[in-house]
Amino acid sequence: MSPDWPKMGPSLLIATCLIVAIRTARWSAAIDVRNSNSELDKEIDYAANVAKRVLSALLKSSPSIFPTRKQPWYKATSEDHPE
Repeated sequence: MSPDWPKMGPSLLIATCLIVAIRTARWSAAIDVRNSNSELDKEIDYAANVAKRVLSALLKSSPSIFPTRKQPWYKATSEDHPE
Protein backbone atom coordinates (compact mmCIF):
# COMPACT_ATOMS: atom_id res chain seq x y z
CA MET A 1 0.00 0.00 0.00
CA SER A 2 1.14 3.52 -0.74
CA PRO A 3 -0.15 6.94 0.32
CA ASP A 4 -3.11 8.16 -1.72
CA TRP A 5 -1.73 11.56 -2.77
CA PRO A 6 -4.97 12.97 -4.25
CA LYS A 7 -6.68 12.49 -0.88
CA MET A 8 -3.80 14.22 0.90
CA GLY A 9 -4.00 17.40 -1.19
CA PRO A 10 -6.81 18.96 0.87
CA SER A 11 -4.82 18.27 4.05
CA LEU A 12 -1.84 20.14 2.64
CA LEU A 13 -4.06 23.04 1.56
CA ILE A 14 -5.72 23.29 4.98
CA ALA A 15 -2.38 23.11 6.80
CA THR A 16 -0.95 25.86 4.59
CA CYS A 17 -3.98 28.09 5.15
CA LEU A 18 -3.81 27.60 8.92
CA ILE A 19 -0.14 28.56 8.99
CA VAL A 20 -0.81 31.69 6.92
CA ALA A 21 -3.76 32.62 9.14
CA ILE A 22 -1.75 32.25 12.33
CA ARG A 23 1.28 34.13 10.99
CA THR A 24 -0.79 37.03 9.62
CA ALA A 25 -3.37 37.31 12.41
CA ARG A 26 -1.67 40.34 13.95
CA TRP A 27 -1.25 42.22 10.70
CA SER A 28 -2.87 45.62 10.67
CA ALA A 29 -5.99 45.97 8.55
CA ALA A 30 -4.54 49.21 7.17
CA ILE A 31 -1.48 47.63 5.52
CA ASP A 32 -0.07 49.46 2.50
CA VAL A 33 -1.70 47.79 -0.52
CA ARG A 34 1.45 48.01 -2.66
CA ASN A 35 3.54 46.02 -0.18
CA SER A 36 0.90 43.71 1.24
CA ASN A 37 0.69 41.46 -1.84
CA SER A 38 4.41 40.74 -1.86
CA GLU A 39 4.47 40.15 1.89
CA LEU A 40 1.46 37.84 1.67
CA ASP A 41 3.07 35.94 -1.21
CA LYS A 42 6.17 35.43 0.95
CA GLU A 43 4.03 34.18 3.83
CA ILE A 44 2.15 31.76 1.56
CA ASP A 45 5.42 30.37 0.13
CA TYR A 46 6.82 29.96 3.62
CA ALA A 47 3.64 28.27 4.91
CA ALA A 48 3.51 25.86 1.96
CA ASN A 49 7.14 24.92 2.55
CA VAL A 50 6.53 24.31 6.27
CA ALA A 51 3.40 22.26 5.58
CA LYS A 52 5.24 20.09 3.01
CA ARG A 53 8.12 19.49 5.41
CA VAL A 54 5.77 18.48 8.22
CA LEU A 55 3.82 16.19 5.90
CA SER A 56 7.04 14.56 4.67
CA ALA A 57 8.27 14.01 8.22
CA LEU A 58 4.95 12.47 9.23
CA LEU A 59 4.96 10.20 6.18
CA LYS A 60 8.43 8.95 7.09
CA SER A 61 7.66 8.34 10.75
CA SER A 62 3.99 7.25 10.65
CA PRO A 63 2.74 6.44 7.14
CA SER A 64 -0.20 4.47 8.53
CA ILE A 65 -2.01 7.62 9.71
CA PHE A 66 -2.64 8.72 6.12
CA PRO A 67 -5.19 7.34 3.65
CA THR A 68 -3.73 4.60 1.48
CA ARG A 69 -4.55 3.09 -1.86
CA LYS A 70 -4.33 -0.62 -2.46
CA GLN A 71 -2.32 -1.48 -5.52
CA PRO A 72 -2.34 -4.90 -7.18
CA TRP A 73 0.85 -6.85 -6.63
CA TYR A 74 0.62 -8.39 -10.11
CA LYS A 75 -0.14 -7.04 -13.54
CA ALA A 76 -3.57 -8.06 -14.79
CA THR A 77 -3.61 -9.79 -18.15
CA SER A 78 -6.37 -10.56 -20.59
CA GLU A 79 -6.39 -14.14 -19.23
CA ASP A 80 -7.42 -12.79 -15.81
CA HIS A 81 -10.50 -11.07 -17.23
CA PRO A 82 -12.03 -13.11 -20.06
CA GLU A 83 -14.65 -11.26 -22.07
